[in-house]
Amino acid sequence: MKKEVTLGLIVGNRGFFPSHLCESGREVVLKVLAEEGIKVIALSPQDTEYGSVESLADAHKCAELFRAHRDEIDGVLVTLPNFGDERGVANTLRFAGLNVPVLVHAFPDDPTKMNLEWRRDSFCGKMSVCNNLRQYGIPFTLTALHTVDPESESFRRDVRKFAAICRVVRGMRRARFGMLGARPVAFNTVRFSEKLFEHAGITVETLDLSEAFGRIGRLADNDPRVTAKIEAIKAYASVAKVPPAALTKIAKLGVVMDEWVAANEYDATAIQCWTSMQEFFGVVPCTLMSMLSDKLMPSACETDIAGTAAMYAMALASGKPSALVDWNNNYGDDPDKGVVFHCSNFPKSVLAEDIPVIDYQDIIAGTVGKDNTWGTLQGRVKAAPFTYLRVSTDDLQGKIVAYVGEGEFTDDPINTFGGYGVVRVPGFQKLLAYICENGYEHHVAINQSLVADAVYEALTKYLGWQVYYHKG
Repeated sequence: MKKEVTLGLIVGNRGFFPSHLCESGREVVLKVLAEEGIKVIALSPQDTEYGSVESLADAHKCAELFRAHRDEIDGVLVTLPNFGDERGVANTLRFAGLNVPVLVHAFPDDPTKMNLEWRRDSFCGKMSVCNNLRQYGIPFTLTALHTVDPESESFRRDVRKFAAICRVVRGMRRARFGMLGARPVAFNTVRFSEKLFEHAGITVETLDLSEAFGRIGRLADNDPRVTAKIEAIKAYASVAKVPPAALTKIAKLGVVMDEWVAANEYDATAIQCWTSMQEFFGVVPCTLMSMLSDKLMPSACETDIAGTAAMYAMALASGKPSALVDWNNNYGDDPDKGVVFHCSNFPKSVLAEDIPVIDYQDIIAGTVGKDNTWGTLQGRVKAAPFTYLRVSTDDLQGKIVAYVGEGEFTDDPINTFGGYGVVRVPGFQKLLAYICENGYEHHVAINQSLVADAVYEALTKYLGWQVYYHKG
């Protein structure tokens, strides 16, 4: 997963206004972006006046520069140190044809400097730029404040949110997901449309469990790849309870999964588990999936590819691991609290325990026997704010839909097994009704960050998905 973001920079200029403001404005914006770790592609003062864009010729120069860096540019920042020429901005974006997110920023005026030498009128110019972008059919993002000092914390928050939007759009438009195994017959709820995802830029490729088991069968217990994987598992979690034979099986499965993911350049995966793997191989894949998710390569249960998409989108936005949970239980009679659960394959980064424990899967053990279910990662999700996201394909309407919102994991007492946590979600009952009335799955992706705004804007404005934003 590429975390770095590269922005194309358009410095708007208009000759009726003081052009020298473009020189100082360009410099301060470049400084702030560098401090935020963002790479910039921009015209130089040798290319145009102060590296700004005003005329048709300027627009062609800037667009040509952007096209030369098409594979690098994740988004475009339009900054207006003065009123700016709306045609220059819109033409640059049209000529460049990048189809990336656009952030429109305007400098604030100083009330003590409103003479001809210092008056910006960026406040007004921003409206003209946005008007033209609407006419040109170019979607754009706004700063939280209409005009804002680029050195302020408010603008830095705008830039960080915009960088998250760019990462989500870039990643989701070219995502590659691997699905290991068939959908479990008892889980109609995780059906999805490969064609709708492919149309959105998300490729899904499959590998049958029999092929994975066949590759495992060719691995010797003392294969260096197997012994290395055993050591990696031991470094990740406590294996004190796990029988050596089961640990070796888990490691062999891990070798095959890692090589399958690497060979096919998958960004994320979904795995068949319940209960074919236990009956015919004798372990659960949870720890291996946890290790992948912890490296920002999300892995979802029960071949839930739509769940994988949600996990990946939030990992892109936040740079933190996502987990897939069940909306599972009420928490007493508090309408805004609930219990989330999975067996689990939670990335250890989200767990309260520093060293999670690998155990057997209590629920499946009742059907296939304890010795066939080693590999779950037990632990409680630590108290922290979080964003939740569910992606689904509405095959009957031919579109991708989703819901998103924010809440918090709490320290409320609970005694249970697997991976679990207590959550508080404002207006939780309203959200649950929305989930049921609109036929959403019981799975939901969670990420211990607050990125709902960025995810919502990326999925709706730039990807064209239909998303409900729950705010209580």
